[in-house]
Amino acid sequence: MHVRKCTRTSIVVLFLLIIPLFTADSQPPHIVFIFADDFGWNDVGYHDSEIKTPNLDTLSATGVRLENYYVQPLCTPSRNQLMTGRYQIHTGMQHQIIWPCQPYCVPLEEKLLPQLLKQAGYDTHMVGKWHLGMYRKDCLPTRRGFDSFFGYLTGSEDYFSHVRCHPLPSKLNRCALDLRDGEEVATGYKGQYSTELLTKRVVNLISQHDPRKPAFLYVALQAVHGPLQVPDRYVAPYAFIKDPQRRLYAGMVSAMDEAVGNITAALRETGLWNNTVLVFSTDNGGQTLSGGSNWPLRGRKASLWEGGVRGVAFVASPLLQQPGTVSRELIHVSDWLPTLVGLAGGQLNGTKTLDGFDVWKTISHGNTSPRLELLHNIDPLFVDMGECPGRDEELSSRSSEDRRWSSLGFNVSVHAAIRFSNWKLLTGYPGCDVWFPRPGGSSTTKTGALKPVMLFDIDSDPEERAEVSDHFPLVVEFLLRRLNHHQSTARPIVFPDDDPRCDPGPAGAWGPWA
Repeated sequence: MHVRKCTRTSIVVLFLLIIPLFTADSQPPHIVFIFADDFGWNDVGYHDSEIKTPNLDTLSATGVRLENYYVQPLCTPSRNQLMTGRYQIHTGMQHQIIWPCQPYCVPLEEKLLPQLLKQAGYDTHMVGKWHLGMYRKDCLPTRRGFDSFFGYLTGSEDYFSHVRCHPLPSKLNRCALDLRDGEEVATGYKGQYSTELLTKRVVNLISQHDPRKPAFLYVALQAVHGPLQVPDRYVAPYAFIKDPQRRLYAGMVSAMDEAVGNITAALRETGLWNNTVLVFSTDNGGQTLSGGSNWPLRGRKASLWEGGVRGVAFVASPLLQQPGTVSRELIHVSDWLPTLVGLAGGQLNGTKTLDGFDVWKTISHGNTSPRLELLHNIDPLFVDMGECPGRDEELSSRSSEDRRWSSLGFNVSVHAAIRFSNWKLLTGYPGCDVWFPRPGGSSTTKTGALKPVMLFDIDSDPEERAEVSDHFPLVVEFLLRRLNHHQSTARPIVFPDDDPRCDPGPAGAWGPWA
């Protein structure tokens, strides 16, 4: 009798273990990753912006807002770290972006996020901006794990003509189409606004998807990167904004917000939303030269100040365990690869050593982040490409500071930054260092001269106004040693000269030439 009872129990337990494997609920989630371009901290409604973003506000309010989330200060580095889960110093891409005529791409030996998800049984689709190299066909999205691709290979295209202008090595300024469907040049889309065009393709992919198979949709919107272009109907509600650049920019944000609303509506209409994890992230801080705002954070795009690297982001999903919350745990763009592959039930076999962490329990359950340290970057070749109002031409006390810390091995004249717990250390020239005012506010403000080594307590001083290196020399020493350690693991910078063979000709399109 006892044996029979145990047998029945075993059968019941086995039944309960097996049955979920064949239910809809056990299917790996659909993953939708929406990357905005140059979207600033003060450009989303829920950060008290004058720009209205009802879809982003509602989605994030019912999801988890990530308020201590970091990206890289430029687009190629952020996309590189999203796709590899590795710091840019470990792929040789720590300097600038990939320009249209440069013959390189994310190293082909790197295993990218869509490849890992494809191995886990996912359909993988990309719509939008690639900007990870395209000089040879092996670098294209369709050769790096995506089943389909519709979008741009470079960046800064005209939103209506989809033409990208760039100077050739011959100094001739070449303007050519940059729009691909798969690996073929996509013609016939002139006049269709980029944000709307890309969204239509995403909605079409959603409507045609077999819900029985998990999907990964990577939506890398061109918005809200310059040039400042948008249909008039989006600008009309912002007549109260006096700055013409900010007014156009606000219209572009509204168009992007509508796009996110249309994508989520399509997911709901098809029933996919019930098993979807949607991530929204900017790729870097806002570009103040093109209407963006990071108020009250210091700096802008291309700088290592918080305005360049602290990003707007949230996760929305019915699968979240604690929806409607705000996370202030430290999370970085490199964390998405292990997090999403883990959600997919995939394996990290074949990847090089990752710098990212699986942060799903941090986001969904409210657990402490496994990340304690974050390397923002180390770039010995850094040159600030944009004008900076009131900038110091030289760092103050440079020679004495260099001597003070030289024994620790790290060259403090190098453009670098590292975060450890609440501390952030910057060395060299971090990029434009001013506080750009709230849109419509007073003039740009700047306090004090820069130092080769600067320390901030980011938890208590997210605006980076109180430099405290003199008060915490042991913290400075520790972080300089950490920078020295990271630099010892860095690959040499890959930033080749332009290749004259890149010229697509007067009637061609940007694309592979090697």
